[in-house]
Amino acid sequence: MRWMRAAGRGLLVAAVIASGYAGIGPQRDTPPGRGPMTLATSDDLTRYLAPLLADWNSAHPGEEVTVVELPESADETRSQMITDLRADDPRYDILNIDVAWTSEFAAAGWISPLDRDRFALDTFLPPVVETATFDGRLYAVPYVTNAGLLYYRKDILEREGESPPRTWAELARQARTIAPRHGLDGYAGQFLPYEGLTANLTEAVLSAGGSLLADEGARVTVGAGVREALELLADGVREGWIPREALRYKEEESRKAFQSGELLFLRNWPYVYSLAGQGGSAVAGKFGAVRLPGPRGPGTSVLGGSNLAVHSRSRNGKSAADLIAYLTSAPAQRRVLTEGALPPVRADLYSDPALVRDHPYLPTLRQSILTAEPRAKSPRYDQVTLAVQAVTHDVLTLRQTPEEAVARLTRELTAIARRD
Repeated sequence: MRWMRAAGRGLLVAAVIASGYAGIGPQRDTPPGRGPMTLATSDDLTRYLAPLLADWNSAHPGEEVTVVELPESADETRSQMITDLRADDPRYDILNIDVAWTSEFAAAGWISPLDRDRFALDTFLPPVVETATFDGRLYAVPYVTNAGLLYYRKDILEREGESPPRTWAELARQARTIAPRHGLDGYAGQFLPYEGLTANLTEAVLSAGGSLLADEGARVTVGAGVREALELLADGVREGWIPREALRYKEEESRKAFQSGELLFLRNWPYVYSLAGQGGSAVAGKFGAVRLPGPRGPGTSVLGGSNLAVHSRSRNGKSAADLIAYLTSAPAQRRVLTEGALPPVRADLYSDPALVRDHPYLPTLRQSILTAEPRAKSPRYDQVTLAVQAVTHDVLTLRQTPEEAVARLTRELTAIARRD
């Protein structure tokens, strides 16, 4: 899933050519736990990694990093990683994983626990650290984060004498009544059955005070909050303020619809802000971004982003920990934002005057992150998310009522939680 903005690969290729493939050719004598490394990552995350790794390689002869580039799609990346990890393939030292995978990878024994004192976790935005833990232990270190924002047509709402919505009722009213007067569709998120749909549904559930799972996936907590969230989505489709076309949207399809001037409201990630503001965009200078609405006030986003983890079979774990500390250091995190336009995990960067001037959404994003929560934690997250997607899609297509969906989701998640 595109939790972060995709970009080109030219710098990556240069970095890999310069460093060579780890394990090929003569190696220097190095102490135990140190040596060349491979870092596996989705290929949509490579542009901002390449210059950082090039600097590391220059400063650390004998501990060079080679990137193993996996597919851009998060689902495909996860599948490729798991295929290699299940085959006991030791070629990876560091895994750049989606925040939702930490529990699954830790429970399977594919990644190693880390020493909390080795990393400056007290400088991070507190909620992001929670995405890197499982069963009370740190198994990864947050590298970049993300939270959902509500993009809106500022020019249209101002013309109507309205403020951006803070509640679901306000969102529904404005999307249903204002949007048609201006030839627009009302509201879209990411409603195709994939990880984005799980994120959208989970945000609505959290905003309603509900949850899906607790106790690291051992206890099913589906209840009134889930029903309320599903009712919101079903009502949107039935009443027409969620267009049917949105049921085929992932991040990019929904971003393009908003950027081309087709939508009044869009739920998406922060990367949209810079793209929608570029020259040639139909909405440049005409939109704003606020926290997601909830049933009774501002809502709750899920946390996106990626975490860095050390493969449990890595022979160079000390080098890997040093690299992770470098990639999460203050200078590297600043470059993640300024060169990659991706949300950093360091808290102080969100109030840096120069950064806020160039990235005016940062204060709003900070509030969204500070009130955000991880997606459901489970050693079987792959099965959990598929169940959530299937049930939610049936509600969106009006094939199942929210009440029926709650009962079905409870049964399916209970069966998953009980599997050995």
